[in-house]
Amino acid sequence: MSILEIIFISISLAMDAFAVSISNGMLLKKIKISYALKFGIFFGFFQFIMPIIGYYLTNLLGEEILKFNHFIAFILLNTIGFKMIINTFKKEKNNIYNDKNILSIKNLTVLAIATSIDALAVGVSFFVINLDIFRPSLIIGIVAFIFSFIGALIGKKIGGLLSKNTERIGGLILIIIGFKIFIEHL
Repeated sequence: MSILEIIFISISLAMDAFAVSISNGMLLKKIKISYALKFGIFFGFFQFIMPIIGYYLTNLLGEEILKFNHFIAFILLNTIGFKMIINTFKKEKNNIYNDKNILSIKNLTVLAIATSIDALAVGVSFFVINLDIFRPSLIIGIVAFIFSFIGALIGKKIGGLLSKNTERIGGLILIIIGFKIFIEHL
């Protein structure tokens, strides 16, 4: 597989992380480079590690692992998306989507896992075609880091324009991505 093919795969895998970074960036009250770096690090790391996990799980379990990956992403993204939307109807002081919670390890880990499930499937396919996993995984992780970092910054700019409805729009984006992943695997 050529480096160009791996870059195209990396870009396609990074699109979900990019969209989620935008939706979460929209919710941030303020943006700092360190916040955008946090998005990049989490999404980049999980996009890097999931193909490796998929590769070695396939070695252990076979291709059966692919049967459930889209359900997991669907459930995680829809749960978070619906929580975000429901939260907009609660009083402002009960808003759990403040900068601290958006940037929490728990939130970023769940989102990073949900958006990198496809990368797990790519690891399975790399095993099937007998491709060395580490170089492609590194490229996938770097591309996801860049896209997520930029996505958080763009999200803050967009969020400032949309103001009140950003949390609903962010939740809707997560739900749409969850359905997209689910439908693609049917």
